[in-house]
Amino acid sequence: MPITVTALPCLSDNYTWLLRAPDGRLAICDPGEAGPVIAAVDAAGGTLDLILLTHHHGDHVAGVPDLVARYGSKVMGAKADAHRLPPLDVIVEPGQTVDVLGVPAEVLASDGHTRGHIAFHFPECAILLCGDTLFSLGCGRLLEGTAAEMFDSLQLLAALPAETLVCCGHEYTESNARFAVTVEPGNTALRSRADEVTALRAEGKPTVPTTIGQELATNPFLRAKDVETLARIRTAKDNFR
Repeated sequence: MPITVTALPCLSDNYTWLLRAPDGRLAICDPGEAGPVIAAVDAAGGTLDLILLTHHHGDHVAGVPDLVARYGSKVMGAKADAHRLPPLDVIVEPGQTVDVLGVPAEVLASDGHTRGHIAFHFPECAILLCGDTLFSLGCGRLLEGTAAEMFDSLQLLAALPAETLVCCGHEYTESNARFAVTVEPGNTALRSRADEVTALRAEGKPTVPTTIGQELATNPFLRAKDVETLARIRTAKDNFR
């Protein structure tokens, strides 16, 4: 694999994703705070080439200023979100393919949770950095976008190869599982995944990355066949306790 990806837990339930090239170069995605990134980067040799941003929320960007000051990293983010992001060195738009640590990454439109949200897909590495669009057994809350926009974003991700690693922005899987089984109580793959998630969290282990294939078998949001179904279950999740 040309690059590898590692989850760095931060804040209360966020993940920053650390990308490592074979030559030791590093990039990160969505640093909600600087401390865990600094610890990981310094342990790996003390250089951070690039910071990727999926959207503007503070729990995904708050670590950027300290990391840029420490390492001189370049920052990459969406043109449509640039007015709300930290200063960008590389401005991208959906449909582009960009170089990340010497590997091509496709910039995907990912509206729904926010407007201007993007995802980064690495076809050669089977890695997807999807921010707060797709979660394991869930999807992002519709804070700015519409159900139709989220449906389109999820359909785009659903079409990626089944082995693609889903590297999402939060550890929400356990609560997502409790809701998902109320939507599809007869889904045996979902029941099995819910049991696995409970065991992982009991041991303090992360439940992600998952894969597109696993999510297509278990995630009611990714499995929704139309906008109306997605809107209905998203509203139900918003009110689920």
